Amino acid sequence: MDLTDVLWRKSSHSTNNGGQCVELGALPNAVVARDSKDPDGPRLVFGRGALAEFLTRIKS
Repeated sequence: MDLTDVLWRKSSHSTNNGGQCVELGALPNAVVARDSKDPDGPRLVFGRGALAEFLTRIKS
């Protein structure tokens, strides 16, 4: 999967002091996640519905 044109976004709650952050990027029918400290490392691809459900569950 070619992710060279993905616009990666980090939470506005993240700081630049070495914290552990996840960056998200939008794809046409999915969302991709990566570790901000390892931008060339592994990435996870979620369907939009699956990511929404995951975020709802971790917030509760």
